[in-house]
Order: sequence, then C-alpha cells, then structure tokens
Amino acid sequence: MDNRDLDRPSRPLPISVLTGFLGSGKTTVLNYLIQQPALSRTLVLINEFGEIGLDHDLVTHSKDEVVIEMSSGCPCCTIRGDLARSLREAPDRFARGGAPGFDRVVVETTGLADPAPILHTLMTDSDVARRYRLDGVITTVDAVNGSDTLDRQIESVKQAAMADRLLLTKADLTDLHILRRLKERLRTLNPATPQIIAEKGTVDPATLFDAGLYDPKTRSPDVQAWLKAEAYGEMHGHDYGMAGHDHDHRHNDVNRHDAHIKAVCLTIDEPIRGDAFDAWLEFLLQLRGANLLRVKGIVNVAELTGPIVIHGVQHIFHPPVRLKEWPSKDRRSRIVFITRDIDESVLRNTLRIFSDA
Repeated sequence: MDNRDLDRPSRPLPISVLTGFLGSGKTTVLNYLIQQPALSRTLVLINEFGEIGLDHDLVTHSKDEVVIEMSSGCPCCTIRGDLARSLREAPDRFARGGAPGFDRVVVETTGLADPAPILHTLMTDSDVARRYRLDGVITTVDAVNGSDTLDRQIESVKQAAMADRLLLTKADLTDLHILRRLKERLRTLNPATPQIIAEKGTVDPATLFDAGLYDPKTRSPDVQAWLKAEAYGEMHGHDYGMAGHDHDHRHNDVNRHDAHIKAVCLTIDEPIRGDAFDAWLEFLLQLRGANLLRVKGIVNVAELTGPIVIHGVQHIFHPPVRLKEWPSKDRRSRIVFITRDIDESVLRNTLRIFSDA
C-alpha cells in the first residue's frame, strides 16, 4: 500500500476553498477577511473580479490574469488560466525580498461551482501537493434563502455536504425559527461540520481556518479533530461492529435534493487486511465513484503497526498517510462517508464481502 509518513515536521502552505451559492455572501465575507491582520500574508485566487467586486488597487495586467495588491497587503489574482499553474508559479511570482510573499491561500469559486475539481487538483498535481495542503472547504449559506436554494439547486447541496466549515450569512435578516430549521437541515447533511454565524459579513478568521488534518501549532496530525467521528453517532450495525447514522427518516420529501445525500461513519472493531481494504475501495470507486462526495478516515491495517489516514473526493484519493502511532487508545477504524444515492448497507455489506474473502 502506497503511503506517506506524516509523523514529521512539514511546511506545505494551507489552502482553503471558499465556496457558496450565488448570493450567499461570499463577496462580503471575503472583503472582510482580507482586511484582517491574521490574513495579511494570504494569497487570494478568485475567478473573476467582475463577479466578486473586491475593493482593491490595480497593480498590473497580464494576458491570462490580473494581479492586484489589496489594501491589507494581500496579493490577489484571477484564475483565468489553470489553477495548478497559478499555484506552481505563485511562490516566485509573489516573492518579496527573495522570500515567499504569502503563507496561506484562499481559493474562491464561482457561485455555481462544484468544489470537487479544485480539490482534485490539490490531490493529484504532484508539484502542487509538495508546496500546498488542503486546509478545508468553507461554504457560505444564506440564512434567509438557504432552504429554498437547497431545494432548487443540487450544486448548493454538494457545496454544503463537502464543507469543513459552514458559514451562515445574513442571519440578522431572518427569524430564529427559520434559522433553527436551516441549521438542523445542514446538520443532517453534514453532521460534523461546525456552523458559524457571520454577523453582517464579519467573522473571526480563527473559526474558519486550520480545519485540516495538519495542526500548524504542533506540526503533527490531529486526526480526532479532523475526523470528528463522534458527530455521526454510535448506532452499531449487526455482526460487523460498524457504527452508522441513518438519516433516511428525516427526509420525507424525496424530491428534495438533500434527500439523496447520506452522512455516515463506519466503525470497524477489528483490523482490516490491506489487500481487502484496497480491493473494497477500488470496487466502490469503480461502481459509485462520482457519488462518493467525500471520504475521510483512520484505518487499522492488519499488516501495519500504526494506522493510515485516507481522504478522498469522488473518484480521487489522496495518497494514504501512514502514522507511526495511534493518536489515542482507540484502535478501531473509523471512516466517514458523505455520499449521494448510496445506502449505508452497501458500504457495510461490500466491506464484509471483501474482508471475508
């Protein structure tokens, strides 16, 4: 099994993906964030200035991109060309005095965008992976119109389901009952993700960033904070010691887009053979890869002394990361799935088949 050892100091730059449907308040939030001292050394990549309307002073033009210097000192450019190329060239392009001019990246998507292709780029481009690491997906949700948008637009459901942080905007413009119902709906879609209220576009940057596996303070993985397996409940399945959280009973309207989204954590008590685990994942990817919206887990592989950490988005998986030791006394495998039109029983039963083979 190909894997990487994460139990060592590492300095890849964190990338946060800021997404959210049209009108959900990304512009206001981003304008606020880039003025904060905590983000003064942040590179912001956006799709089109015409859409985002950022306050800025124009510095220079190029054929493929526009580069600006924001009032906070952040460099910024549009992603009119290739994202991977922009990220590869950025350290030299924005160098200051021979040193990198930024220590964090925020990539803003269009309101209609599926965040998956951006995550795929971060996972599959070797040059990008050496310099950057995914910190998390931040999704803005309009507290006033959020439920209607989730009903009408499948893209908005995917944006919420794949998020590491859900940022509720315009909460001051709606009543508490509507806000409470939206928060519960989002919690069903994505149980482990913190829901953060943006007050008139203002939010503490500390609540949005450092959401990834890597803890910048200790320079080591923090699997428990990243995985949050406990948020999915402990409703054990039969025979195989798997915990899941079946949300079907909450979706009475089968026409709602999020009725098709499932959030489940499989907890496996016994170590799994490496060949069986690889074969199971390969089977899922070939059979239903496009509907595996996000997969995160820590796995007890029978042949290894320490666990491996996995992270996948649809049919693309980051190379497994091998830890030298377990982060706690809990040696169970815990795998979180956010899926579309895949029943929990399919995940559980196929793993049993491959494990018993």
